[in-house]
Amino acid sequence: MNNNINLPEIPRDKFRFVEKNDLSHDKKLETKPVGYFKGAFLRFCKNKGAIVAACVIIVLILFAIIVPFCTPYTVSYFDEHYKSAMPRSELFKNTSFWDGCETKVQNKFEFTVQYAIGLETGGKHNGIKNQEYEIIESVDETTGAVNTLYKFRRDSIETVGCIYKDFSFKEYAAIQQYQDEHNVQVIYPTIDLADRPNGGNGSYGGDAKFYFKTTPITSLTISIDYDEDGNIIPVYSKRPVSSASNDMYTSKMRIEGEDGVEIDGERYYYTYAKPKGAGVELRINYYEYFVYNHTQVLKDGIESPHFLFGCDTNGRDILTCLASGARFSFLFAIAVAVVNMIVGAIYGSIEGYYGGKTDLIMERLSDILSAVPMMIVITLLKYHMGTASQILVLFISFFLTGWIGMAGTTRMQFYRFKNQEYVLAARTLGAKDGRLIFKHIFPNAIGTLVTSCALIIPSMIYSETNLTYLGIINLASGNITSVGTLIANGQGALSTYPHITLFPSVFLVLLMLSFNLFGNGLRDAFNPSLRGAEG
Repeated sequence: MNNNINLPEIPRDKFRFVEKNDLSHDKKLETKPVGYFKGAFLRFCKNKGAIVAACVIIVLILFAIIVPFCTPYTVSYFDEHYKSAMPRSELFKNTSFWDGCETKVQNKFEFTVQYAIGLETGGKHNGIKNQEYEIIESVDETTGAVNTLYKFRRDSIETVGCIYKDFSFKEYAAIQQYQDEHNVQVIYPTIDLADRPNGGNGSYGGDAKFYFKTTPITSLTISIDYDEDGNIIPVYSKRPVSSASNDMYTSKMRIEGEDGVEIDGERYYYTYAKPKGAGVELRINYYEYFVYNHTQVLKDGIESPHFLFGCDTNGRDILTCLASGARFSFLFAIAVAVVNMIVGAIYGSIEGYYGGKTDLIMERLSDILSAVPMMIVITLLKYHMGTASQILVLFISFFLTGWIGMAGTTRMQFYRFKNQEYVLAARTLGAKDGRLIFKHIFPNAIGTLVTSCALIIPSMIYSETNLTYLGIINLASGNITSVGTLIANGQGALSTYPHITLFPSVFLVLLMLSFNLFGNGLRDAFNPSLRGAEG
């Protein structure tokens, strides 16, 4: 084979020495190197759904942290007079939305009871908003009778009206002084037992809203008496001016026109206090007494009975209970997730790295634990630990098998990476097992573990909510409550007061959707090869 190559002759003057500027070099990279976590963050930021979900989660967390410190109420606070009170916001005070009122269509008797509240207080407190109503008449086709109904918006706070309450003489004097100093009327004329509905023995006998004349129909029903002009007839208790008990009431606040009451030539005053035991029984407007009691007596920061999210069936502020329940759910879920992640990661690392008999034995232990139903675990723990450690019972129940899923994920990742070339090279260079596990293999699995941990948190909250909703775990004690407890409390009033379950349900829905979108975003960011796969 002839290897000689005939090249054409090139004249000498065609050649020249190379200059320094003619040398070509590799250009320096103008971009900075991107690390693993920075790259994941950049990929995460491109997922708009995950970003919105992260913002919603942050808002919910801030809600759970900040609101309990801003609201004057506590979880243990309740007021039986404001059970199922409607949500009220001062921003919508003069509207028909979120104003603490509910629309009612009732007969004349029920309408008059509410309407009379505004008449007695001179319009300052109205059971019916602004004393406005609409008359709805319908004719019975069979009998021809006219059925009259009244449509109005009832204020869930003002509808309490007056109540009977016992006080000591010292408390009575303090309320009188408060009335004089603030020019508000807390105490209203009382009603004699004989003039109360059914003589004080029927179902309406203890209802202080009835300050007008009524007639018993049965032992459980009454009717309202009206004068010739169709007005209600007040039946306030009276005492003669000459009575020795004239000094019983010394406040300047009185019902208008009472000094003009004259019977058989003698003038009478209305009676504002009825002696009872070592004190007196008063008929007080509960709204004004609420303000007096909290601002002058308790001084607990509560200025008026306004509830932004309304009250539940026990008279507790839903906003406070929801924020406190959310805070407990977040803290509990994060604590369980962190513990499960630590234990599961260590357990799964040992399984996946050593394999063989070690893996076989440890997997069988995991199978045994995972086969135990959680309900049995919770029942046994409650039986042995009692009802005083509900949180501990819940934590142990979730931890007992909660780490198994994390261990399986870690084990799978270790089997995936432990035979990679860089791991074999490190082992060849003398790296020990601990360095191989935590320096070379575990960092490559951290993305999947973080994603799994993020998805564990909503799962824990959802499970905890289910258990408290079903009453299996009772957290409605002291200063502790949960979202599930709030939803369960409103279940019986779902058709009449849906707001009790609305706000906790909306919180739970936002939380679950946001965490799912957030977890999917983390999965795509830390492991782009799984983009679009079901997590």
